Amino acid sequence: MRELLSQSLFFEISAILVLAAAIGFVGHLLRQPLIVSFIAVGIIAGPSAFDISRSSEKISVLSELGIALLLFLVGLKLDIKLVRSLGAVSLSTGLGQVAFTAAIGFVLCIGLGFDLVASLYIAVALTFSSTIIIVKLLSDKREVDSLHGQIALGFLIVQDVVVVLAMIVLSAIGIGAQAESSWRDVRAVFASGGIMLAGVMLFIRYVATPLAEILARRPELLLLFAVAQAGGFAAIGEHLGFGKELGGLLAGVSLASTPYREALAARLAPLRDFLLLFFFVALGAKLQLTYVGAAMLPAAILSIFVLIGNPLIVMAIMGAMGYRKRTGFLAGLTVAQISEFSLIFMAMGVSLGHVDTAALGLVTLIGMITIAASTYMITYSHELYAVFEPILSPFERKGTPREAATPGATESGRYDALVFGLGRYGEAIASRLRVGGQRVLCVDFNPSAVRQWRARGGAAIYGDVTDSEFVAALPLDGARWVISAIADQDAGVTHEDIRLTVIAAVRQTGFGGWIAVRSRRPADRDILMAAGADIVLEPFQDAADRAVELVRSHERPQRLQTVDLDQQRDL
Repeated sequence: MRELLSQSLFFEISAILVLAAAIGFVGHLLRQPLIVSFIAVGIIAGPSAFDISRSSEKISVLSELGIALLLFLVGLKLDIKLVRSLGAVSLSTGLGQVAFTAAIGFVLCIGLGFDLVASLYIAVALTFSSTIIIVKLLSDKREVDSLHGQIALGFLIVQDVVVVLAMIVLSAIGIGAQAESSWRDVRAVFASGGIMLAGVMLFIRYVATPLAEILARRPELLLLFAVAQAGGFAAIGEHLGFGKELGGLLAGVSLASTPYREALAARLAPLRDFLLLFFFVALGAKLQLTYVGAAMLPAAILSIFVLIGNPLIVMAIMGAMGYRKRTGFLAGLTVAQISEFSLIFMAMGVSLGHVDTAALGLVTLIGMITIAASTYMITYSHELYAVFEPILSPFERKGTPREAATPGATESGRYDALVFGLGRYGEAIASRLRVGGQRVLCVDFNPSAVRQWRARGGAAIYGDVTDSEFVAALPLDGARWVISAIADQDAGVTHEDIRLTVIAAVRQTGFGGWIAVRSRRPADRDILMAAGADIVLEPFQDAADRAVELVRSHERPQRLQTVDLDQQRDL
């Protein structure tokens, strides 16, 4: 085995991929994101365990390309128009969380015996949250469009900007710290960076969109161009002295204003994940398990701070701004972990000689603990809120003025039906009920959907129907129907199924009318009916039944018409 590893790079890479697939499968069973599995692969494949990754130079090349691609995708999100449109809550929460986390983390690190430089690095690393993980978990729960999901995505963008600024500072420090460099060299590097930035602005203004439209005629060519852009800009950035990370970021920014950025991001994400595997393998080659063992106590203390302190900071800021404690709690849970950028940031510090691999090992261990734990915290966020809700009152101002100002004000009057969910299916149901003369109130946790429905003259309020307090405040008196058009999750009917939560919340109010619930799976019918649903709506099955009725209703006229045509031919 060791002889094959020493003689064949192909066998070495294959062994790493097999190990990654095996550990990734275990992580999938445990419902963990890939980054946790990748960190474990890096440590196990390193010299402290199986010692598989021996071609460090070649693996580092793939690692650096993965980082460049990661920064490229971050740059794709930094559309100037998008950054300009960030609301006050995203900006305040993002900057406030970064500032308070860094300050408190720095004090904790000093108290744990770290020197000033290491404490500063670790404290900054604790401020970054993983956009990749949070977006994936919110998407799985269909909460990206919710108010807390939109706020979370907003302050994640703010964090990404802070990451960029931190890397710029590190690059500048690295330039100035070179023994052979002079102030003239430093000025030359920044001048080159300014020229490159100006070139990117001109590219965005005159070239990006027309070129992307031409390349988009061949999607694979557009994808190849994007990878080439990321690698090319990263190489130029490294050559000019301000770092491949910033070069990759500028490459993404150069295409962020094009209409194809979302398609590029979706297509490049799997390649990014694949190449990041080698970053964590290269990272694992630098770590020793002795460092990890010695870091258990400080890692546990700092992990508890990230898991509990970060959400509390976000809740305090959002509560002060007038948001409900539920919104603050759900948004706060999304920052209860550190990100892959934390490890990249620490790795840059190691390369500059500011911190040692022991500090990198500490942050790596914190990453594994917080990412693994926060995954479950976000997944079961509504259940956790039900447990902690009685003690969260200090995080909510009286009247919650911020949320009252959004399209969520309480509607007055009596309604024949309440429709939960303003997706295509729910909107279609509500529209047909209104045409039939029914008074309908729609409820959705997407403020944009609520605004659009109101603009069409319908009654709608913003709210989360899994919140029993919110459901209890709905005008259910006199209503004959509650229709849940919310799509069921892929996980199937479990104790966290949103449909079961909605049924329970409505029945707890004493509602005596009928409840209709949407389902994609016929097997769920009995469970939903047992939970209190009166009708289970199956959009695909119901549509098929209606289609058959229409076909059969036209069978006789069609046959008669055919007979008439035959008779005409005979004549």
